[in-house]
Amino acid sequence: MVLRRRERTKRDDLLQKREVALLGGGQRRIDAQHKRGKLTARERIDLLLDEGTFLELDSFVEHRATDFGLDSQKYPGDAVVTGYGKIGGRTAFVYAQDFTVLGGSLSEAAAQKITKVQELSLQNGAPIIGLIDSGGARIQEGVDSLAGYSSIFHNNVWASGVIPQVSIIMGPSAGGATYSPALTDFVFMVKGIGQMYITGPDVVRAVTGETVTHEELGGATPHATRSGVAHFVAETEQHSIDQVRRLLEFLPSNNMESPPAQPNDDPKERVDVELATIVPENPNQPYNMLDVLHRVVDNADFMQVHEEFARNIIVG
Repeated sequence: MVLRRRERTKRDDLLQKREVALLGGGQRRIDAQHKRGKLTARERIDLLLDEGTFLELDSFVEHRATDFGLDSQKYPGDAVVTGYGKIGGRTAFVYAQDFTVLGGSLSEAAAQKITKVQELSLQNGAPIIGLIDSGGARIQEGVDSLAGYSSIFHNNVWASGVIPQVSIIMGPSAGGATYSPALTDFVFMVKGIGQMYITGPDVVRAVTGETVTHEELGGATPHATRSGVAHFVAETEQHSIDQVRRLLEFLPSNNMESPPAQPNDDPKERVDVELATIVPENPNQPYNMLDVLHRVVDNADFMQVHEEFARNIIVG
């Protein structure tokens, strides 16, 4: 009887810890995230993965820092939610930075969680998707935090060409947080809330005297049109997640597999007589190459990459 009571108490304690972990930085910060028009890390994962497939890893991990008041700022999960699930029925690994916990800053513990899912995705030959919303390194931890970035970058390079690596910029991606997405295969940015820059507008103004906004410095538009870092631009978080799910329909899970086969009712013998007239005989007469591509590919299903960058060429 006493053993059963103890087991029940342990189970209750575990469930209580789980409830605390689900709240991240607390309800007040969750409400603040929503007021900014942003979803939480867990809400984003729920939208990305097939319903009911997410299995979280290391949800009770906390940082070990004690300096600068961090000993009183411990949250289960420590600023990143990691795990795996299914996208379109296929296994995928995911990590989502939690801005409600210390601005999503990268601690030593958070870096270890991210590198763990990176390594698991490589071992299992499955895509990995990073949902980025971070102010960068947790400077209170000094070199321990910065060392975490080196491990993440190392895994980015090892995974390159082996598994699909996708980043969705859903908030600030500042300082060290910028390099890892730039090393991944595809970068999605959400207009209005996603920014990528090495250093912010205040430092730029102090060093160069130039005044720029967050959007002008590192928003979706400059990265999609000028730097080429962003491959896709989305109007909303839901739109970006829908785009990622669609992209993965075209890609194999790893470099040893073929791309997924989809049912196709578009016969290979199909003839499109309008193709003969779309391309004009006069080489100086303009035409829309997308009209040609949509008529050539199956069911007009063409996903364009880098739509706003180097507009003189179409890839997809």
